[in-house]
Amino acid sequence: MQIAIDGPAGSGKTSVARALAKRFGCLLINTGAMYRAVALALSQGLKLSEIQIEVCPDERIILNGQDVTERLYTPEMDELASQTAARPEVRAFLIAQQRVLAQHRDVVMEGRDIGSVVLPTADVKLYLDASPEERARRRCRERPGQSYEEVLAQLRARDARDSQGFGRLQITPETIVIHTNGRPLDEIIAEAVQAVATALQRRSTSGKLSG
Repeated sequence: MQIAIDGPAGSGKTSVARALAKRFGCLLINTGAMYRAVALALSQGLKLSEIQIEVCPDERIILNGQDVTERLYTPEMDELASQTAARPEVRAFLIAQQRVLAQHRDVVMEGRDIGSVVLPTADVKLYLDASPEERARRRCRERPGQSYEEVLAQLRARDARDSQGFGRLQITPETIVIHTNGRPLDEIIAEAVQAVATALQRRSTSGKLSG
């Protein structure tokens, strides 16, 4: 089973993906964390061919044998990872790895282009959306220390990058869009669970379930 979740930064993808992975017994693959790990490795002078990333069931990220999870979520890594993800050779490198991860296990994979590029035949495709202002408020609550105006400007710049070129944010015809503005997380998760359950029931009946 493959569940793809896309959406801009701060839209709630990770929280929803975590809940769905637990509910449906899937491995959670946060592709954003993989891009952050690559950005960290490249900043340390490593080449793409020298980078090995392991995604653990507890969401830890192992980079060349070292747990780097705690180093991946800083304002500096937000920007560096976004810039790194815009490089076609990095995207090709990680897309290949992400497809391998999803080949022989049930996964919930979240990112920017999962339903459109990485897993185009996913059993369920969700797209979480929220306004830049809402997402900036969430990011400020998660990581105090930055001003709202600074975070909002960063998100808008990132949105501009994510809307262009290879790997851009896209909504496919079969994608279920969930708007998260001003809604409690429990309500958003409940809608996502229902959407997945309905889609899986439909696909199971038609005999098209992946995995």
